[in-house]
Amino acid sequence: MSAEHDHSHSTRSAGSVKRLKIALGLTFVYMIAEAVGGWLTNSLALIADAGHMLTDVAAITLTLFAFWFAARPATSKKTYGYYRLEILAAFVNGVALALLSLWVIYEAIQRWQSPPEIKGAQLLVIATGGLIVNIFSAFLLHSGHKHDLNMRGAFLHVVGDLLGSVAAMIAGILILALGWMWADAVGSILISAIIIAGAWRLILDSVNVLLEGTPSHIDLSAVESTLLGTAGVRGIHDLHVWTISSGIHALSVHISHDETVGHSDLLGVVRDRLHDGFGIDHLTIQMETLNRETEAVYVCETGTKCFEPVRSNFANG
Repeated sequence: MSAEHDHSHSTRSAGSVKRLKIALGLTFVYMIAEAVGGWLTNSLALIADAGHMLTDVAAITLTLFAFWFAARPATSKKTYGYYRLEILAAFVNGVALALLSLWVIYEAIQRWQSPPEIKGAQLLVIATGGLIVNIFSAFLLHSGHKHDLNMRGAFLHVVGDLLGSVAAMIAGILILALGWMWADAVGSILISAIIIAGAWRLILDSVNVLLEGTPSHIDLSAVESTLLGTAGVRGIHDLHVWTISSGIHALSVHISHDETVGHSDLLGVVRDRLHDGFGIDHLTIQMETLNRETEAVYVCETGTKCFEPVRSNFANG
């Protein structure tokens, strides 16, 4: 991995860590407030929101731990380092969100059948405070959630809380204005369903990375067409594209080419096309001449000098 890439990744992580710590502090303080408020007002929506905040605290703490551990250097036994811990944390976050939401739905159904007395005014005030805290936390985490599965997990937790606060506010208004005690349970069910949908997407994306599937934003057939469309390339095989961790993608491929084309010249063209077209920098490319007399293996990254190739003679093979 190049020094340039290390620096950009560490800078991104440092900014993410700072935002996560602020969000963690805010979430923890208001989690206590909502838990106490839910108990005093007898509101399932507030209790559910406090429960979501509890998973937020756990999820953000897990995310911070994953960032810290992923920054550890690679070893002879962990040649990619600990980047995958970020993906494992995202997977755990998604499962926790789904399980908590299912519990809230179960509790809401019980309450829907026999709505308890709820203090609507206190519910509305506490939910409004929760909304303000969640909006600020979501703003802190928004910038990193699109390209980082771990940050997306933390962001989805906060968004779930934000929606929960809105549902609690609406329930409080309906209880105050119309006396609809069941509104608390209905709001909890609707928000939980939305959260489950987001959690399911997070789980699927995490599992895809753990199974080393092709990144969702990369069309493997387009990569193949790009390689085959490069002047001098006569064929490719063993093409693989996978994700090491969020924002870090890798590719390996065997490329056969005309004898008249130099390995290094063709490698530079292929490397640039893969970077410009697909944003893939971590490349392992094995160059093969058509007569199979020589073979060269290159490992390189965009913007860096490739490692010297390892050559083998196949003339007697």
